[in-house]
Amino acid sequence: MIEPLIDIDSEEEIADDIEMPLLDHLAELRTRIFYAIATIIVGIIGCFIFVNKIVYFLEIPAQGAKFLQLSPGEYFFVSIKVAGYSGLLVAAPMILYQIVRFVLPGLTKKEKKLVAPIIFGSSILFIAGIAFAYAALIPAALNFFISYGGDVVEQLWSIDRYFEFVLLLLFSTGLAFQIPIVQALLGLVGIVSSQQMLSGWRYVILGALVVGGILTPSTDPLTQSLLAGAVGGLYFGGIGLVKLLGR
Repeated sequence: MIEPLIDIDSEEEIADDIEMPLLDHLAELRTRIFYAIATIIVGIIGCFIFVNKIVYFLEIPAQGAKFLQLSPGEYFFVSIKVAGYSGLLVAAPMILYQIVRFVLPGLTKKEKKLVAPIIFGSSILFIAGIAFAYAALIPAALNFFISYGGDVVEQLWSIDRYFEFVLLLLFSTGLAFQIPIVQALLGLVGIVSSQQMLSGWRYVILGALVVGGILTPSTDPLTQSLLAGAVGGLYFGGIGLVKLLGR
């Protein structure tokens, strides 16, 4: 009796597609959420221990300005806020890891091969966005505000308002740098091709200006233009990435 030939790869994919019972899914989700939250808490506590050094590092771009505590306990709450954002940043790799571990069983063999490059690229781009904001956007905005009216008013800033500005700009820029990853995912699933992305370049330029105005907490045109230029460059870079992926 001749046995039918079985494709090993298709057999593995069938095994991968076996559905996990709902209760097992919920238990797995609970475990992953627990590990992610525990990592965030540890990250926040660790950053709070060194919060003064983190605060000093974030104050460096504001050379020429003095900071005031305008209400009792203002710096304490600023420290908590800075430690919270920093803790999230430190815990981000573990959070991504837990997300991947949760969704991995539901992916096919081909999709699993794309997970590592996407996670790695997303992490690199997020860090690059934060570095770009710290090195270019924040100094440009602060120099504009310090120089404008610097001979008329003394630069005394609220410590709370300053860190709201800095932290928002850092994380919004980090998120904006995820544009190529979103484009790659849209291209891989066949929703939009590289040609379709390129055909709408006029709308992209307009959208980049709008995004620059929305994500930039300051109102100076230099910072908004820098962020809009970065968003536009990332979009066209994403088109090249989608083209390389054969889409």
